[in-house]
Amino acid sequence: MPADPSAGTGSTRKEAAVPGVTLSRWTMSYFATALVSLIIAELLMTVGYGYPNAPIRSAESLVLVHLTALGWLSLLMCGALHQFVPVLVARPLHSDVLPLPALACLVAGLAALVLGFLQMGGLLSAEMIGFPVAAVLLAVGFALVLWNLARTLWAARPLPLPARFVAIGLCSIAATVTLGIIFALVLGGVAVNPHLVDITAEGVPLHAIGGLGGWLTFTAMGVSYRLLAMFMLAPELDGPRTHIGFYCGAAALAVAIVGGVTAICIGASLPVILGASGLLGLCALVLYGADILRLYRARKRRVIELNSRMAAFALASLAAAAVATAVFVSLGALARHIAPVVFLVVFGWLSGLGLAKLYKIVAFLTWLECYGPMLGKAPTPRVQDLVVEARAVRWFVLYFLATWAATVALFFQNPTAFQVCTGLMLIASLCIIGQLGRIRRLLDVNPTMRLPTGARLPQLLRCSVQQR
Repeated sequence: MPADPSAGTGSTRKEAAVPGVTLSRWTMSYFATALVSLIIAELLMTVGYGYPNAPIRSAESLVLVHLTALGWLSLLMCGALHQFVPVLVARPLHSDVLPLPALACLVAGLAALVLGFLQMGGLLSAEMIGFPVAAVLLAVGFALVLWNLARTLWAARPLPLPARFVAIGLCSIAATVTLGIIFALVLGGVAVNPHLVDITAEGVPLHAIGGLGGWLTFTAMGVSYRLLAMFMLAPELDGPRTHIGFYCGAAALAVAIVGGVTAICIGASLPVILGASGLLGLCALVLYGADILRLYRARKRRVIELNSRMAAFALASLAAAAVATAVFVSLGALARHIAPVVFLVVFGWLSGLGLAKLYKIVAFLTWLECYGPMLGKAPTPRVQDLVVEARAVRWFVLYFLATWAATVALFFQNPTAFQVCTGLMLIASLCIIGQLGRIRRLLDVNPTMRLPTGARLPQLLRCSVQQR
């Protein structure tokens, strides 16, 4: 990846290696689809759909969970990885054609899955076809994503440490999707094998750990090592502590998923397996937190940008969730308070980090697409000239404050307060998306440099320029 063009002060300075950057054509489409899912999920929570106004395993709650985990977070991660895996390994993406059919299959599979949950809950009287169709479509969609990213990583061996985090994350989503397919086939009446039925009955925690812990959190940890170092001009970390954290996290996921499935099939104690996995995972998070603090302290950019400041809020949410989990486990109250912990992880840590990094990534990719080819030919703005942080910061602060307040409301089981807080989250998210739209349309760029001769206004949903 080139040096961040916002780091310099001259509008015409040639940034390092910009001609070597390849833009992923469909990353913006993934981002846009993901953001639509986020808004739908927040709207549903605001009107009282799903938990806490319905049981946590009700059809309504499962619709909400999968809109968030699949529609928002997974599509966001897939779009980001199509752009940043080549950055992590300094190799081009294996195929720039596969992301579009993968996106189509994932969106169609999510729609079929929502249909299946509605049928399961008796909200639709149609024949139970949603789950089997969803199993096929989601399997094909994620297979295309995994094939594309895995081939890219395989060609770059030996992998740098951040890319190894991503590799483990890809293994985790493979396991998560496999478990999800088993659930869908059993619930749809297609699979009746006793072991598969047992996994469906007891394997929901493994499904959640693989998705939230492995695919989303572990992958985000690896990518954040590179992005935070790049955007704050900090040294990249590759020391013993970082390696130990990686191995602890990978071991935690292996113990939970492989050990957990084995325990279910042979009738062993699943809580013991999950406890061992939790201890390893906690060690990984502590070491990761120490590394991130070191990045912030060692940065050369003394005044950090909005995305890095808001990433600190997301990291604080992760730390709070980890502490809360440890406290609840020690008190034997985790099962009773699992909902606020998961909500804080999903919306404080993962969604907060995703929105913060989107603010920078959209600006960075838009700059590369529009102004990268113009370097040395005409005056060009910096990346920071595409954004107005003073206007956006209020919406990010509102988002995090509302998320933390919603977590408290869940803890005290106050549905009305929770709906008010998610309504504020919805307003904040819509306003952040509005800022992303302004970035993409170059509305905040100085008119004298907005479109130099030869530059084109980027399309909203597709990157039209690829540089090699």
